[in-house]
Amino acid sequence: MPVSTSIPKDVRKLLAFGSGVGLEIAGTDLEVVAARVRPSRIAVLGRLTIANYASRPAAEWGAEYSRFLKSLGLAHLSATVLLPRREVIVRQVMLPGVAPKDIDSAIRFQLDTLHPYGDEEVAYGWSPLSFGAVLVGIVKRTAVDRYHQLFTEAGIAVSSFTFSAAAVHAAIRLNGAAEGAGFVALSRSTAGAVEVYGESQSRPVFSAEFDLAPERAALLACSELRLPPDTAPLNLETILPKPDVNPIENDLSRNARPYATALAGACPRFAPSANVLPTEYRRLSSRAALVPTLVLAGLVLLAFAGTAIYSNYANRRYLRRLEAEIAQYEPQAQRVAAVDRQMSDIQGRTRLLDQFRQQTRRDLDALNELTRLVEPPAWTNATILTRDSARISGEAPQASPLLKIFDSSPLFEGSTPESIQRSPVGNGEMFQIHMNRRAGK
Repeated sequence: MPVSTSIPKDVRKLLAFGSGVGLEIAGTDLEVVAARVRPSRIAVLGRLTIANYASRPAAEWGAEYSRFLKSLGLAHLSATVLLPRREVIVRQVMLPGVAPKDIDSAIRFQLDTLHPYGDEEVAYGWSPLSFGAVLVGIVKRTAVDRYHQLFTEAGIAVSSFTFSAAAVHAAIRLNGAAEGAGFVALSRSTAGAVEVYGESQSRPVFSAEFDLAPERAALLACSELRLPPDTAPLNLETILPKPDVNPIENDLSRNARPYATALAGACPRFAPSANVLPTEYRRLSSRAALVPTLVLAGLVLLAFAGTAIYSNYANRRYLRRLEAEIAQYEPQAQRVAAVDRQMSDIQGRTRLLDQFRQQTRRDLDALNELTRLVEPPAWTNATILTRDSARISGEAPQASPLLKIFDSSPLFEGSTPESIQRSPVGNGEMFQIHMNRRAGK
């Protein structure tokens, strides 16, 4: 995966040439947005909704997609696909001091601890964040194979499977945006839930979905990001690069995610988003289409080289004058560097403590939710919580309805009875029920 964080933001913006097709799997529909990126402007070339794709022959809606790209002159482009949130487990991993070339190996080393799938094969991808962190997305390999087979049958070339947090993070930085003081942005998912995306100095990225009122969701996000509670939430489309050309049918208030995905796919080397699609499945865009981009990039580099040569003589004279002062202040600089290293170590310990505090809060929320869900006359005698599951045992007049009650909670899913039997005393049923904790809950 290319890492472009070392490229200055102004240079990255000048080299932002490309076109991308973002395709969001939105429930029963596919939302498609095509965009062209240039240093001076961004244009949305078109938008398409492919309705009820799952119930239609793949060749039929694949031909509809192909006609759409041909009408825009983009038939050579491969799509960047935004997977449903429920399919992807997202983790932020701190890797301070790890060289870029070693990041993938470091993630692979601890991959088994980042997901609850056990020995089941998974696919993963990552993209760099600030403060030595990386954003990791993990998907079951069976899900990746299923979607890949579906798009292959439809004749759609796909270069990337990504997820919401990675696509939005990449799109924001496409035009060289710098790190800010922090924000919270809201949007609506296809199911009507509130999706929250935010960034702060304490947490590089926060992305979650809530079945709550927007105000409550924003307040929870501010707490996670350690932002002031009165931080005003933004709309997701307002934090993305504003398109200079946008068709009237492309309402960004409802189509911000596929638009962000198209931007991430347009310039993947300068605004990388995590790609969970295995390398052998990726179909890159035609190389011929990159010729104009490479020529323009070469001209820009030549311009920078000419500027550097022209100013080289003046720089040498200036550097000679500076060398004497550098030698004078070098001991003080070394002491400052030592203090900086100590501060970096303290910050790392602080972030680790914050992670432990957040996990304790989630465990207490889960325990409180179980207490609320099991209402009298039902009662429990044992509750076991792990990071990704819960097991509860007790007695109730009827134990089977508890499965539906647990699954309706925003914190739990996949409830299964481990044992249900008549109580040896009374008319109730003794039960032991296992359930999964929802990701991020």
